[in-house]
Amino acid sequence: MILDEIAAAARSRVEKRKKEISPAAVRERAGEQAAAEKQFGFPFEKAIGRDDISFICEVKRASPSKGIIADPFPYLEIARDYERAGADCISVLTEPDYFKGADTFLREINDTVSIPTIRKDFIIDSYQIYEAKLLGASCVLLIAALLDTETLREYKRICDALGLSALVEAHDAEEIAHAVAAGARMIGVNNRDLRTFTVDIHNSIRLREKVPGDILFVAESGIRTAQDIQALREAGIDGVLIGETLMRSNNKAAALRALRGGA
Repeated sequence: MILDEIAAAARSRVEKRKKEISPAAVRERAGEQAAAEKQFGFPFEKAIGRDDISFICEVKRASPSKGIIADPFPYLEIARDYERAGADCISVLTEPDYFKGADTFLREINDTVSIPTIRKDFIIDSYQIYEAKLLGASCVLLIAALLDTETLREYKRICDALGLSALVEAHDAEEIAHAVAAGARMIGVNNRDLRTFTVDIHNSIRLREKVPGDILFVAESGIRTAQDIQALREAGIDGVLIGETLMRSNNKAAALRALRGGA
């Protein structure tokens, strides 16, 4: 399965990084950065918890299912466009092998925009969470299909200690149950099955009732029209993560305005 391949590549990549910078050093640096903040605002969660549906706009160069999406890839310009267009948060792909992402994209975008960012990667080691803090992220993606309940709980504890939010991604009711048991404050339901990469826009609507009302709910993938957004809004969904629809648009401000239901 493609998810297993991506996870295996992530493990190999993390082991190489640990030889360059030790886990102890990364933990120490991230801890020092968190301590310097003194108190945590968790801006990503605040952005998703606002009135009406929130928009997480994705900076994504490629995907396994669609190949290269943006070439050239002016990622800083894209991030600025999203912020000017009223995006609530920005999702940045850092996975290099299958999505052609890079840590540099996240670091530079965080230096460029003022809205919260999420490191979107395939996290299989706590080392990557400490990295996310050092890269300036406000949130990390934790995929329930890759992590058991106890690991999710431990990774969320690390996030809390660093002032990072955790968006726990699920695809079905069983994975949602794992996320809830792990104490997730935000759950994202992916309309794309990461095992097959098939998309069903109604997956998040069907699963909304499985998530308690006090947990923020984000719908991810396959969202293309204002009608999709309205259906998700009516289902009580707090936020949407949109990637390809915006990435393929030449006028991202207009595309986001259209998704919101504007002219």
